[in-house]
Amino acid sequence: MCCVDRRSFLGLTAAAASRSLAAPAATAALPDTEDWDPARPQVVNSKKVVVQPLLRHEIETFRPQRSWRNWGGVHDRQAVAEEVGRIGKELEKLKAAAGFPIEILPLATASSDEEAARIRESSRAGALILYAAGANRLDPCISGKRDNIIFVRHRSGPVYDWYENVSNRFLRVPGNNFEYDQVRNYEGVGVDDIVVDDYGEILWRLRAIHGLRNFMGSRAVTIGRAMGKGCSKAPGVCRDRYGMEIVEVPYSELDKRVRAKRAQSGAAARARMAADRYLAQPGVTLETDRAFVANCFHLYSIFKDLMREHEAQSFTIMSCMSTVMPIAETSACLALSMMQDEGLIAFCESDFGCHPAGVLLRYISGNPVFMHNPTFPHNGIVTCAHCACPRRMNGATYEPVQIKTHYESDYGASPKVHMPVGQQVTLINPDCAQVRWLGFRGKVADNPSLSICRSQQDIHIEGDWKKLAREMRGSHWMMAYGDYLKETGYCMRKIGLDWMNISDPAA
Repeated sequence: MCCVDRRSFLGLTAAAASRSLAAPAATAALPDTEDWDPARPQVVNSKKVVVQPLLRHEIETFRPQRSWRNWGGVHDRQAVAEEVGRIGKELEKLKAAAGFPIEILPLATASSDEEAARIRESSRAGALILYAAGANRLDPCISGKRDNIIFVRHRSGPVYDWYENVSNRFLRVPGNNFEYDQVRNYEGVGVDDIVVDDYGEILWRLRAIHGLRNFMGSRAVTIGRAMGKGCSKAPGVCRDRYGMEIVEVPYSELDKRVRAKRAQSGAAARARMAADRYLAQPGVTLETDRAFVANCFHLYSIFKDLMREHEAQSFTIMSCMSTVMPIAETSACLALSMMQDEGLIAFCESDFGCHPAGVLLRYISGNPVFMHNPTFPHNGIVTCAHCACPRRMNGATYEPVQIKTHYESDYGASPKVHMPVGQQVTLINPDCAQVRWLGFRGKVADNPSLSICRSQQDIHIEGDWKKLAREMRGSHWMMAYGDYLKETGYCMRKIGLDWMNISDPAA
């Protein structure tokens, strides 16, 4: 297991606690609960990453017949001014390409350890990009209270001194024994936090940091008891390991709210009108009773009310295949799908063995996540199926859908979403104990119509499918469009979890 040293762990714990207190800010963008609009852009339901760029350099003076300068091309004031201008332009492009909430503070410069330490202590940033052009030490720039990325130049501009020294004077330092051969992980900074030349490498790390900072200390609301499928300890592990707060709402409260909703003047008519609008969308086919669809809009409204009232970043519901149906006179599947299409995080079954993976992947990818049951991998294929699949998986456009009954009960309204054949996806399989997460890339090979949960995809596995069959854990997986394995693996190492990348065993 990739371990976190005590200082880094305490920093993570404190950060999780502070983020938990700040969590309500992430729900401010929730639209009105009655205001369903398929044309509205997805809500951005996350806190921004604040980044402090810092250029650490040395002003070096010519001394005759002596070695007077270190490696690197940034060692006089003119070179510093040129480098400040270069970095400014690069950061503008980085921010424009981000695709997630980010604030980049003005570039700071430090030509001494004292200046670096003042910036380290005074900056409000949650992440640092350290431009390590020159210095005797980098330690004064680094704080374990924030995430740190060290950038060095090889060919993207004037070569940096720390292109060489980041390995042998920061990651590793001399000592009385064999310390020079050991990576010290100073304030939690390791090999994975070093970037050479490539701003794309900075960007995906910042995307991972954005995901992790919104995930740690987040709040989930569950209707019914929090559980873990096959592991009753899962909710407690989530609370302890991720600082996740779980608010349990009893089914009696849902019953009361459904009755109150139905008693509201005009509520039934509004629900029918919303159902008509949903079913009139291009690519939507109705194969169940229209009343089931209308009743889903009552649930949709109530679920969002609960998220707003509890200032929660995610939602789930236990016993959604039984208890909810007599109360709501429909299934929860379509309501959860619509919430995800709107940009919210909403899953079924209150399975906190997989819930953390869904929250983190949602924040990393910026798009809805499909929680599903996997089948046994064979011949490079695994089938993924569940009855509450989002349609807006790319965050913008809606996939074709058949609205059917929930499979096991043959009741209610559940979406059978047709994903594009060839679509690349990321799949994450956490274990119940939150010790190791497994991930791999796949491509949609087919949308079959087997006698299983309604939304179902045959996924071509990119990687060793036999190893996947041996290493599967838990009960549910999470799926998102795109490739986010690097970001997820980066987060795993920061949290201190084992990470198994089936698509790239070396990652």
